[in-house]
Amino acid sequence: MPKIEETQPKYLQIAHHIRDQILRGDLRPGDEVPSERQLAADWSVSRPTAARSLEALRHQGLVEKRQGSGTYVRGLAVNRRARELYGRAKQTGKIYTPGEYAVITSAGWLEAPVYVAESLNLAAGARAVHRRRVTKNDSGPITLSTSWFGPDVGERAPKLRDPDRIQEGTLMYVETMTGRQGSYAEDRMCARLATEDEAADLELEPGSAVLIVHHVVYDLQDRPLEFAEATYPPSRWAFEQGYPIG
Repeated sequence: MPKIEETQPKYLQIAHHIRDQILRGDLRPGDEVPSERQLAADWSVSRPTAARSLEALRHQGLVEKRQGSGTYVRGLAVNRRARELYGRAKQTGKIYTPGEYAVITSAGWLEAPVYVAESLNLAAGARAVHRRRVTKNDSGPITLSTSWFGPDVGERAPKLRDPDRIQEGTLMYVETMTGRQGSYAEDRMCARLATEDEAADLELEPGSAVLIVHHVVYDLQDRPLEFAEATYPPSRWAFEQGYPIG
């Protein structure tokens, strides 16, 4: 059994261990993950605890249950840009590749929209800290994004409320200031027509189609740490995923 931080509930220890195997590629799309019975035996836990760990993995979109068969790793369609930005910051201390830069257009306290409040587990009408930015390179705008943080994070990480750039990136700064570490993220994607403000910021013709990504980062205790809404112009995104055939 691996050594895992004992402050985590047991079901999360199990879920995070399997999640790490999936993200490393030790378990690949289509592979069966251990059953409730096997997890209960391997980790010396009850069947309900083992079942809860598999449910947490399903909630994260990493596995799917097949009736009468078992639980299997799903094919992962991820927001690669979010993962790459965070990984680059961890490795190099820099968020963007050469030639890319971000312009912070607004920052500070605002009443959280309903969908943001729900994602951050805030009460309706609660205030939250936002950071809105347009990322560009020599070819023009790459993405428009707004990050939202709950009031507890906003109070402990004051730079979030300042429109100046945070060199190490917002999430790494938040981790440093709060002691909460990002563990995994969920993405929801849809396409729609750009609003007037989005079209202006992204230098698009009115009525252009855009990709919307809602990105929620959770900490080690499964609590939402950041909600981000990113808007991509049509020339800057495509769905990519490899999978076996035959």
